[in-house]
Amino acid sequence: MNSLRTPGLPVAAGVTGLGTLLVAVNLFGMPFGGARTPPSTDVAVRVDQVGYVRGEAKQAYVMGSSKALAGARFKVVDAEDEDDVVAAGRLGPVTGRWNATYPSVRTADLSALNTPGTYRVVLTGTAAGRSPAFRIAGARELMTPLVRDNIRFLQAQRDGADVLSVGALKRGPSHLADEDATVYADPEYDEEGTELLDERLTPTGARADVSGGWFDAGDFLKFTGTTSYSVAELLLAQRELPHMRELSAEASHGLEWLDKMWDEDTGTLYAQVGIGAGNEAVRTDHDVWRLPEADDRLDVSPGDPDYTIKHRPVFRANEPGEPITPSLAGRVAAVFALAAQRVAGTDPEEARDWLDKAAAVYDLADTDPDPDEPLFTAFPSAFYPEDSWQDDMEFAGAELALAARELGDDREGGWTADAAHWARAYVDSDVKGTLDVADVSALAHVDLATALDGARTNGIGEADLYRDLRRQLDDGVDRAGHDPFGAGAVYDDFDAVPHTFGLVATARLYARATGDTRYGTFAGRQRGWALGANPWGTSFMIGAGEVYPHCPEHQLANLRGSHDGKGAILRGAVVNGPNAAAQLAELNTFPTMKKCTAAPPTGSWTDFDGKGSRYVDDVGAWQTVEPSLDFTTTALLAFALT
Repeated sequence: MNSLRTPGLPVAAGVTGLGTLLVAVNLFGMPFGGARTPPSTDVAVRVDQVGYVRGEAKQAYVMGSSKALAGARFKVVDAEDEDDVVAAGRLGPVTGRWNATYPSVRTADLSALNTPGTYRVVLTGTAAGRSPAFRIAGARELMTPLVRDNIRFLQAQRDGADVLSVGALKRGPSHLADEDATVYADPEYDEEGTELLDERLTPTGARADVSGGWFDAGDFLKFTGTTSYSVAELLLAQRELPHMRELSAEASHGLEWLDKMWDEDTGTLYAQVGIGAGNEAVRTDHDVWRLPEADDRLDVSPGDPDYTIKHRPVFRANEPGEPITPSLAGRVAAVFALAAQRVAGTDPEEARDWLDKAAAVYDLADTDPDPDEPLFTAFPSAFYPEDSWQDDMEFAGAELALAARELGDDREGGWTADAAHWARAYVDSDVKGTLDVADVSALAHVDLATALDGARTNGIGEADLYRDLRRQLDDGVDRAGHDPFGAGAVYDDFDAVPHTFGLVATARLYARATGDTRYGTFAGRQRGWALGANPWGTSFMIGAGEVYPHCPEHQLANLRGSHDGKGAILRGAVVNGPNAAAQLAELNTFPTMKKCTAAPPTGSWTDFDGKGSRYVDDVGAWQTVEPSLDFTTTALLAFALT
């Protein structure tokens, strides 16, 4: 993703005694107490700082020199009374080398620890160090607060008149001009997608109300592609948490905006509000750093370079009544069908309205796209590149079929057959991925298996679908087996953290559908990696644990939030995490951006970089600490399923 991504939060003051021995923990811990032993200068402990679920396999990581770890032992102590030792043991075998500073990584097996409480890992023997506090608790007790925090981030992202001031992140209504926005012809970009080639944008003569919705990330653009992905995940999470009112409200907020983006009278799907890459004549959202409501105060006229910052352009996914790019058509149809399912038992008339909308979008999908043209999801397409679309059509067909089943609609069988056809096409393709904003096959497979109800149609049965889910998970398991911290994602690529949460969600969906729990330990360790049990010893979710991003690349958080951990933070936001070191050669800067750089409890982040990857907690580092809708809702779904 290369839209603006910003936030990072200050490191908790209590972790300064950790030294270079870092224990990876889930960041839902309590502040460090005073150190009982001087910390080693060549060791670090990493844990899941939120905590471990009772009964699951639990593992911390210790990184340091081979000499320091050779005779090291560990004990688990009560976080409030370190004289109360509840477990002890030897470090496990070496899991691999991380970098020159930490050439040896070993594990500490905490699996026997199942008594609810708050604990720390303390090293003894040839190494000295201690972990942040972490909890042992039931899954619901640990995960529900995380879901609620993810929702707080979505609330902070609201645009339009119905905004919420979340915590101390005070703000006002924004982009009210979106209520009567101009629709423009498709903009033309250079091959890299960095410069607008059109001297001016060309109005089509159409206007639309595209107000509301959510900002996509640290910027203020709004995309149908990412919003539909996130709303789908919220609606699926609602199946697990049907009585969580704030979850239902946020899903409804996203649905209301997507409904505006579909003009059923003309058969037009709008793809995007705002523009992020322009030229000297067309200034864009990415050219300024400000609070969202500042755009409404601009005094501009047509022809001014800043006109499109206040009066934001709307771009279409299709000409009126013409075919729609299948990735967008499939995903939006799936969301509308999920909306129908949500109210089928309480308001059948509303459910049928949603189903009819879903069918109308689905019927316009261009299922014979030019293979030589890139799939379109945004302008420029480089913002959200995508390789597959059959998974989106499978997702749509499956959800249409399930909605039809609940409403007694005789189109159920046809949609089930369609979904099976697209599932077969996806499984046979060479562009298969894992769950993230560019691949929804995991979501589609599970619900198509339900729709098939044991049948085999168009060459696909539930066994084939479950086999592909195992393919996705086995890819992650294989990577984890070669990584000293057991990471299933790729460190030196974009979206390592959301890919990790996608693996967690997929493992949970697979277990629910099949009863096969073989990936349970893998899922727990991936969750732990994202929440602190990683080389940097930071949680990648703001507010989760003791160490988390304090300087996100996010305009509201930067201009209204706290950078010392004592005030308002963008709680619940999930960031990209580590990225390729080469990607961080240049950070974003703006004259109005408040400087913010957060260091780890000891040393610098570069001490922990390795395998070609780097992590920086700096407001200009969109590559590592910009949060986004899709990152956060994928984590939310993983937590809800856990």
